[in-house]
Amino acid sequence: MDLYMIVLLSLCGLLRAQETTETISLDNCCEDGKKRGLESQDCSSLPLISESTTCRVVQEQCCSAVLEDSICTSGINMAKDQSSCDALLSGSSTCETKTTKMCCECCLLGRALQDQGLSCELSLPVVYQCGQVSRSCCVDKQPAHGVQPSKGDAQNTEDQCKAAGCAQRCLNGTCSCLDGFKLKTDGKHCEDINECLLGPHHCVTGERCINTLGSYRCQREISCGTGYELTDNNKCKDIDECDLGTHNCAAEMECQNTAGSFRCRPRMQCAAGFIQDALGSCIDINECVSVTGPCPGGQMCFNTVGSFICQRHSVTCGRGYHLNAEGTRCVDIDECAGPDNSCDGHGCINLVGSYRCECRTGFIFNSISRSCEDINECRNYPGRLCAHKCENILGSYKCSCTAGFKLADDGRNCDDVNECESSPCSQECANVYGSYQCYCRRGYQLSDADGITCEDIDECALPTGGHICSYRCHNTPGSFHCTCPASGYTLAANGRSCQDIDECLTGTHSCSESESCFNIQGGFRCLSFDCPANYRRSGDTPRVDRADIIRCVKSCQHNDISCVLNPILSTSHTAISLPTFREFNKPEEIVFLRSPTPSHLPHMDSPEIVYDILEGNIQNSFDIIKRLDHGMIVGVVRQVKPLVGPVSTVLKLAMNYVTNGVVSHRNIINVHIYVSEFWF
Repeated sequence: MDLYMIVLLSLCGLLRAQETTETISLDNCCEDGKKRGLESQDCSSLPLISESTTCRVVQEQCCSAVLEDSICTSGINMAKDQSSCDALLSGSSTCETKTTKMCCECCLLGRALQDQGLSCELSLPVVYQCGQVSRSCCVDKQPAHGVQPSKGDAQNTEDQCKAAGCAQRCLNGTCSCLDGFKLKTDGKHCEDINECLLGPHHCVTGERCINTLGSYRCQREISCGTGYELTDNNKCKDIDECDLGTHNCAAEMECQNTAGSFRCRPRMQCAAGFIQDALGSCIDINECVSVTGPCPGGQMCFNTVGSFICQRHSVTCGRGYHLNAEGTRCVDIDECAGPDNSCDGHGCINLVGSYRCECRTGFIFNSISRSCEDINECRNYPGRLCAHKCENILGSYKCSCTAGFKLADDGRNCDDVNECESSPCSQECANVYGSYQCYCRRGYQLSDADGITCEDIDECALPTGGHICSYRCHNTPGSFHCTCPASGYTLAANGRSCQDIDECLTGTHSCSESESCFNIQGGFRCLSFDCPANYRRSGDTPRVDRADIIRCVKSCQHNDISCVLNPILSTSHTAISLPTFREFNKPEEIVFLRSPTPSHLPHMDSPEIVYDILEGNIQNSFDIIKRLDHGMIVGVVRQVKPLVGPVSTVLKLAMNYVTNGVVSHRNIINVHIYVSEFWF
C-alpha cells in the first residue's frame, strides 16, 4: 500500500509540475477527492470542481486511494475480529470485494507467521499491499509477554539477538518492532507506520487523522466555535469567561457563565412578582397575560403591583354605558352632567349611549373626535372677510392692515393713514395712498440714506458751478452767493456777474492833472506822453478805431536836412484793455488802422501801404493783416495766441508807404496793451 501511495503522490507531483497555472490548487482537488472517497462515492464519475484535466485526475486518484484504504481496512478488521474470511467467499466478485478479501487473507497470513514463530517479513512474491498488510497484522499480534524460556534457551536467545542487532525487539534471533512501527527491509531497524495512510486508524467522519511517532491521533475538522476550546482528548469544552475574568460585566453586575457564552446579571434580586431587566430595574410581571391564566374558570384576573387578584365575572357594558349601583345591568352615562361635561364648555345634548355637542359660533362639531373644533374662517373664505390681512383666532378671526393703513370702524376695511400729520419729513411732506412722500425746498435735495431728510445742495460744487458766478461762488444753506475781486470790480444786478469799475469816470483814480486816466479791466492807468524832438502834437482827427491818446507829426526846422530826410511822418500812442480770454478758439481782432488813401488808386505810381509789427510782440501773440473795408485799406491787428494776465506790452506798429519797392515814408503807432487777470 505504501508503494501505491508513493506512486499516487508521484503522479500528483508530475501533474502539478506540468500545470502550475491552475486557478484551484492540486491540494484542493485531492482534498475534494478524499472527502468523496470517505462518502463512498463513485470515484470514476465525481462532480468536477475545475475544468482542468489535471484536477480531475487528482480528484479520482485521491478518491480511489481513500476508498481502497477503507475497503482494505474492513478486510483487516474482519480477519482480526472473525479470524476467517469465509464470509467473503460467497459474495460478489466486484473490485471492492476482491480488495477486502485480499486484505483479510493477507492479514490472516501475517498472523499465521506470528503463530508459527516465523519472521514477519514475508519472503513470498506477493503484491506490495499484501506484504504490508501481512507484516502489520503479524507485528500487531506479537505477545508482550511470552513463556519464560529456560536458562539455557535464554542464553542461546540472547546470543542470537546480539548477533541479529535488532533495533527494538528480538525473539529467537528474529527482529520485530513495537506497536506502531514496522520492520525495514534490512530486517533489523524499524520505521513508523503511518496509520493515516494505511487505514488501521479509528477516526470517524468529521475527524482528521494526524500521524504521530508510533501512533496517531484524531482531530476535529471543524473548530469548536466562539465560547469553546478544543481539549487534548479532541473534545469541545465550554470556556468559563467568569472564572477566567474575560467577561465585560460592570462592577454592579454579576457574571453568570452559560454554554458558549456568559450573561451579566444585576447583583440585586427582585422580589416575587417582578422581573429584572437588563439595567437591573425591577418590573412588575403581569400574570394575567400569561398563556395559562392564574385564575380559575368563571373569574377574571386583575393585575396588581407584584401580584394579581381574581374576581368573579361581572356584566361588561359598552361605550356610553356603566353598571348600575347593584351591578346587575348597564345604564346610560349622562356625559352632559356636571360642569366639566364632554363638550368642553359648549352646549351638550345627552343621547342614549352617546351625546352630541351644540358648538358655539366659530366652532364645528367633529363626529369622529366628538369635540368642537375651531373654524379657520381665513382659510375657508379667503379675501372675503378682510380687506388686507386676516388672522384666525379661537372661535373667530381678526383683520389687520398693511403699513400705511389703519383698520376702519367696521373692523374689516382699511383706511389710509395721513403720515404727514406726524411730520415725518424734515421739510415738506405729501401724503399718498398707503404711504407718504418727502420733498425739499429750493436749494435742498432729499437724502438717499433715509428718504426723509433734506440736505443742502452745494451749487458751487455742481458740474456747472464754475459758470454760476463770474469770479467766486460761496455756498450757503439752501442757496449761494457770488463775490468779485477785492478791487476794480463790483457785483452786477443779477448777483452773479462782475462789472468793471470805471475809476476814470467815477473820479476814484489817482492820476495828476498832467496825466491822462485810462480805464482798464479791474483798474486804471495814468498815462503821460510827450512828442519827440522835431515833432509836434496834432489835433487832427485820429485814424485809429479807438481814440488816440496823443498823435505827433513831423515839424522840421529850416535847413534841418536830417529831419527832412526822416521817413517817419507821424508817431502816435493809443491804449487798449483786454481780458484773459477763458476760451480762446480763434484769433481776436483788437486794433484797426485805417489809411486815408482809398483803395481805387488814380495813378499807377501811387504808393502801396505795407503794415508791420516792429516791437513788443511777446511770444508772437499778435499779427497784422491788410483788409478792404468800404473802399478803404484797413490794417487789422489780431491776437492769435492766448495771454494770461496780468501782463502789459507796447506793440509798435508801422504803416509803410512803398513806391517802386522803396519805403517813401511811414507812420508809427504805439499800441499800449493791458491784459487783465480775469476773463470778465
